[in-house]
Amino acid sequence: MTFQEHYQQKVLPEMMKQFGYLNPMAVPRIMKVSLNVGIGRDKSDEKHVNTVADTLTRITGQKPVWTKAKKSIAAFKIREGQTVGAKVTLRGKRMEDFLYKLISVALPRIHDFRGLPASAVDQSGNLTIGFREHLAFPEIRPDEVERIHGLEVSIHCTARTRDEGFAFFKLLGFPFQQEK
Repeated sequence: MTFQEHYQQKVLPEMMKQFGYLNPMAVPRIMKVSLNVGIGRDKSDEKHVNTVADTLTRITGQKPVWTKAKKSIAAFKIREGQTVGAKVTLRGKRMEDFLYKLISVALPRIHDFRGLPASAVDQSGNLTIGFREHLAFPEIRPDEVERIHGLEVSIHCTARTRDEGFAFFKLLGFPFQQEK
């Protein structure tokens, strides 16, 4: 079952029943997925910068956009306009394929994974997941990796509240921790 079929057959009817939507267009939808990697201390190491770009390209199938510092911060040794990270924004079919891979492959491969915390869903109903290691994704072969880096995945949806977003992501198949 594709991601879109799962949404149409399972998520849509359940959300309409649970929140009392009268129109299927009122049910939350995922707008975009953003992946971010901060380069941090290694901004001067050309090899690490290239590794970050290659990693994001392999995981998403899209070339990353470099993010620049908006202002200079002496304590962090950052100058205005200096490259401080990379990001990729996914929409459409690539986004759906990435979400399917994230739910079914990447999250279960995380060492000692007990589920996402409920606090990962913000007040606007968007989900943000931080990965300490980029090795969870199947495109990355551990024997090729010289330096491990983290990345952040933000999933933006049209949910209006935190409860709406939490229920939406739970129905999509995201594994959340059991509440105590």
